[in-house]
Amino acid sequence: MRWYAAVALAAGGALVSAQQLPSEPQRQFGTSITGAFEGWFVDSAGTRSFLVGYLNRNATQALDVPIGPNNRIEPGGPDMGQPTHFLPGRQWGMFTVTVPKDFTTPTQRLTWTIVANGQSTSIPLRLHPDYNVSPFADVAVKNTPPVLRFEEQGPDLQGPTALLSTAVTRTVSVSTPLDLPLWASDDARFASGTMALPRNPPPPVELSWSKYRGPGVVTFDKDHPKVEVLAGGTVDAPFRGKSVTTARFGQPGEYVLHLTANDYSGTGGSGEVCCWTTAMVKVSVRP
Repeated sequence: MRWYAAVALAAGGALVSAQQLPSEPQRQFGTSITGAFEGWFVDSAGTRSFLVGYLNRNATQALDVPIGPNNRIEPGGPDMGQPTHFLPGRQWGMFTVTVPKDFTTPTQRLTWTIVANGQSTSIPLRLHPDYNVSPFADVAVKNTPPVLRFEEQGPDLQGPTALLSTAVTRTVSVSTPLDLPLWASDDARFASGTMALPRNPPPPVELSWSKYRGPGVVTFDKDHPKVEVLAGGTVDAPFRGKSVTTARFGQPGEYVLHLTANDYSGTGGSGEVCCWTTAMVKVSVRP
């Protein structure tokens, strides 16, 4: 499904469509962050979930906004698994919010409010039929998201369904780097719509690590680590690969790391809300 207007942004109560995002003013620092509603979907178990990202208009300023009055999803929150660390720029489909069973009509809504640099923005999350998306398959080209594993024989993770409740857990001391091995596979379908296949296509799976929550600085030796090819590696050849990066933590505390894996569709699915996979890692950092 081509998704030109599914992203709903609201600032000062006005809804803004995805086409207007590039014209929003961006500064080096000192401006706002707005949530981005990518749409809602139904999984194989019949559960309804919202898919949510954000736009940090500060080109060079990553911001930490703790859960509370300045970073809340209501009713039912303020904490519904949203980030507290906001990277610069547009971040697609970073997390999901599962809707209760009694949340069934388009008139019901959640509202995500973010106050950054003294500026407040709010977006509605609702089950409007126009915002229904299919993040697990691009039927037109039979494309599906990458499959990730944090252990070679571990459980599969697929699709933009990152939840704090399902994050893998790790423990490390503040003086010790944390190794983050990852195994990835993909169908390597080139999902570019009407665009021609480029002469030098990108890797079948591209990874992006970032801090999602936590009290201190997180430094990755490679926040976009290359995926070593174990099998495949070309368009339409089923792909398997492995990557390793390490994370270092500036101080003790509880952290959450975020991982996005894009396939040939690229960031945000290149106009389709498919096909990328997200995952989270909870890290307890000891003194």
